[in-house]
Amino acid sequence: MVNYRLGEIKRVVRGGAALFGAFAFPPTCAGCRKLVVEPGTLCGECWRDLALIERPYCEVLGIPFVCEMGDKAVCLAAIAEPPPFARARAAVAYAGVARRLVQGLKFRDRTDLAPWMAGWMIRAGVELLGDADMIVPVPLHRRRFLVRRFNQAAELARAIAARAEIAFEPELVLRARSTRQQVGLGLNERRSNVRGAFAVPAGRRAMIKGRRVLVVDDVYTTGATVSAVARALVRAGAGAVDVLTFARVLSEDFRDDAAAPI
Repeated sequence: MVNYRLGEIKRVVRGGAALFGAFAFPPTCAGCRKLVVEPGTLCGECWRDLALIERPYCEVLGIPFVCEMGDKAVCLAAIAEPPPFARARAAVAYAGVARRLVQGLKFRDRTDLAPWMAGWMIRAGVELLGDADMIVPVPLHRRRFLVRRFNQAAELARAIAARAEIAFEPELVLRARSTRQQVGLGLNERRSNVRGAFAVPAGRRAMIKGRRVLVVDDVYTTGATVSAVARALVRAGAGAVDVLTFARVLSEDFRDDAAAPI
């Protein structure tokens, strides 16, 4: 009887605490901070602004096609210059509310957004997660990590790994040298900036021998950074590498209107 009453008291206390929290800290839209019904959701306006990347898209680069191209279709970009990774997928186009979410996580310490963003990444990368042996975030150089205090790619990768029950290996790839910020650089500059910037420590190479590794980052812009990470993994013996990001920068060549669903 005593244990029963203690259990009832604990449930009442927890319920009261949750109720107080809902009044003291009401849930707000992850995109604009308007009040919403549940935490980690978007208001109607922000939801309409979110451009999900859906099929049909290139089986290699994940770039959406404007019309159905047939099973396992590959875009000209992937044919002309095959990437060092097998497949890349992204949840949303990098525009509007998606851009605000990425910038909030990356530059405004909104680590609370990471689990919500990871949920959409899991949806977009379900086939990649089904094949992955381990998940690796794009690493920050230690000096940048000390300034920022966290790695946004690692926050996303940790949340995905926990929900998908896949090994999370944040130290499998190291940033061997500091690089300039990629923002504002052209394609060739980006490639040059990250060339040789990543390495797999010799003591960890046995972990990836013949294994399939999933690389996680927040945004796929030109692919220079994730490609450099993929090359380091392949050189170290990985069987295959896939890439999963929350957002992807899309050329206007692939869509009629930036605000239209993809």
